[in-house]
Amino acid sequence: MKYFIIAGEASGDLHGSNLIKGLKKADPLCQIRCWGGDLMKQAGGELVSHYKDTAVMGFFEVVMKIGKIMRNFAKCKKDILDFNPDAVVLIDYPGFNFRMAKFAKKKGFKVFYYIAPKIWAWKESRGKRLKKYVDKLFIIFPFEVKYFKNRWDIDAVYRGNPLLDSVEQNQYMKEGKEEFCSRISSLTGLPFSAGDKFVALLAGSRRSEISYTLPRMLDVIKNFPDYKFLLAAAPSVPVEFYNGVIEKHFKKAGGIPSGFSLPIIHNQTYPILKQSEATIVNSGTASLEAALIGTPQVVCYESSYISFIVAKHLVNIKKLKYISLANLIADKFIFKELLQYQSTSENLSAELHRLLEDKPYIEAMKKDYAEVHRLLGGGGASVAVAQAMVEELQNN
Repeated sequence: MKYFIIAGEASGDLHGSNLIKGLKKADPLCQIRCWGGDLMKQAGGELVSHYKDTAVMGFFEVVMKIGKIMRNFAKCKKDILDFNPDAVVLIDYPGFNFRMAKFAKKKGFKVFYYIAPKIWAWKESRGKRLKKYVDKLFIIFPFEVKYFKNRWDIDAVYRGNPLLDSVEQNQYMKEGKEEFCSRISSLTGLPFSAGDKFVALLAGSRRSEISYTLPRMLDVIKNFPDYKFLLAAAPSVPVEFYNGVIEKHFKKAGGIPSGFSLPIIHNQTYPILKQSEATIVNSGTASLEAALIGTPQVVCYESSYISFIVAKHLVNIKKLKYISLANLIADKFIFKELLQYQSTSENLSAELHRLLEDKPYIEAMKKDYAEVHRLLGGGGASVAVAQAMVEELQNN
């Protein structure tokens, strides 16, 4: 069978790549064409458009790039028609994928949505479009089963969370610290040793959010001279962009401080988290990854003033107590979330001190992490979801 898969950011590329591997096991003769990223291509999908060329975040940013967005819509529609797939598989990325769902459904294609948009958090009215244009909804959080059934009468399919597989199958999860330091030294050209204590910085996957969150993180570094900070870079964001944000930030203070060092490292997020004592992480998939790996964390999030104000009015504040996935899954504040005006270097530094020094606090957090892992279930999610998709096509 033929599958056309659309993912629009780094996390979608990761999940899409695992889904492609699962489809190739469940349907060995399948043909897969995709809009996604390098991981989906490496997994065997025919990549025709990279997410770094299509992703736009923020309300103001969308307005500024409306022409480019419309051209991408037209290109994707033509690509679907030319490929004529048995199923169009949409992965998260609702701003783009809802349009593709409507188009594909009207053209008679079977539409699967994998990793449901978080409509329980905001823009709940999108549930009407899910019900109207999606033939089968595949979800990755157990609490969503009840939500979609009770609120929208949608029988969503839950087969586990693919991040469990991504973390457990990562080649560096069994790596020792000495080996890690040797490898990172080779990658960066900087000296690291097993005696070093690390803190991971994850500033987000999009340039717009990095521009806001990274400067707050930079001001924290000077308060922890006994630790070495490592920036786990987003796959689609070049080192030059990070350096530009760093230079612009320190220019206001008269220049980069003497002795300042922040290695910018691509494609090493999991091992960096594993070997770090704690992490400051932008809200999103990376926060759940940190929880599954077991790294004590504080979440920070900041965006443009306009985007933040609009988001506050769209978020389902009465129902949504947390913005971080691990907190949502556990339904409690496992770790702090410092948002917008709370996301200051002073607040981040205070919380990081606690994450590094308060042993009872750290132990309680890790105990809650274990409960999150239990709630998500076992591994094998990607293969199970792929099998469910194949069965859905065969039975209909």
